[in-house]
Amino acid sequence: MVLDHKMSSIKYFMCAFLVLQWTEAKPLIKSVENAKPIIGVMTQAVTSSSLMKYGNSYLPENYVNYLQSAGARVVPVLINQTDDYYNMLYQSINGLLFPGGASPNLLESGLGKAGMFFYQKSIKGYDQSSDYFPLWGTCEGFQLLSMLTAQKDLLTNTDTEDKVFPLTLAKDYKDSRLFGSSAMGDDILHILTTKNITYNAHNWALTTKNYSANTDLKKFYRIISTNIDDHGIEFISTMEAFKYPIYGIQWHPEKSLFQWTDGHIPHDDDAVRVAQYMANFFVGEARKSTHKFKSEDQEAQHLIYNARPAVNIGNVIDGKRYYFWTV
Repeated sequence: MVLDHKMSSIKYFMCAFLVLQWTEAKPLIKSVENAKPIIGVMTQAVTSSSLMKYGNSYLPENYVNYLQSAGARVVPVLINQTDDYYNMLYQSINGLLFPGGASPNLLESGLGKAGMFFYQKSIKGYDQSSDYFPLWGTCEGFQLLSMLTAQKDLLTNTDTEDKVFPLTLAKDYKDSRLFGSSAMGDDILHILTTKNITYNAHNWALTTKNYSANTDLKKFYRIISTNIDDHGIEFISTMEAFKYPIYGIQWHPEKSLFQWTDGHIPHDDDAVRVAQYMANFFVGEARKSTHKFKSEDQEAQHLIYNARPAVNIGNVIDGKRYYFWTV
């Protein structure tokens, strides 16, 4: 009887330990397997009438260049397509980036509906077979991720257009994969937290108040960093999912590398090093995915190299170039 009691206690302790490990540890350790990652980037609807002559959907070229700079190839993922099309791409590419933009009614937009498809696939695949399909959201992409999880819009109007901030790190940032990795280095972390280095170009954000009031968001995402706008509103600037390879940043590292418009976009060596780290991290996550096109012909058919050349929008020296499609 004493032995049975001890064995029961040991089993209880082990179960409690395993539950604690599942909720607190970094569970996504996978060996690097894919030397030729291909990452999808979502397109979105054109909302400016002056650009409709080029097509009704677009993709900023700087996101393509950003991923290519870290060793990935890119597939544009078109909006308003069938589930068969999205499922084929899910099985073929190694991750997906939701870019910045200004889509009205984001959850109900073509971007939002496609985003929900890949979001659910990424989670289901990981839960059922530890399949690795990372998602990344930048600016509007960050906002979309928050909506997909909460199933509603919890954004607040903020004074954050053309603003540059250092990051304020959460107390447990070292537990994150994005900033807790030894690959980041203390120098990059020092730059991020002491210099005006993260460029913001948004009028809406997920506040820490709204995050804390929503159970679904709190259970799903770890806050890694926050910032405060000029009116004292604290918003989340960097986050990642606890359990899944899903990441969101409200700021724009890609602009430091590839966009030269007037404003406060930082372009110094420190900004470039930060941007390259962020690109390397996400492409590194994509290298853990073993998804693959069925043939080289199918792969070649979907790569960005088949797209019409990017169009200069505004002054050519600004570097604002977009790919367009009519769908």
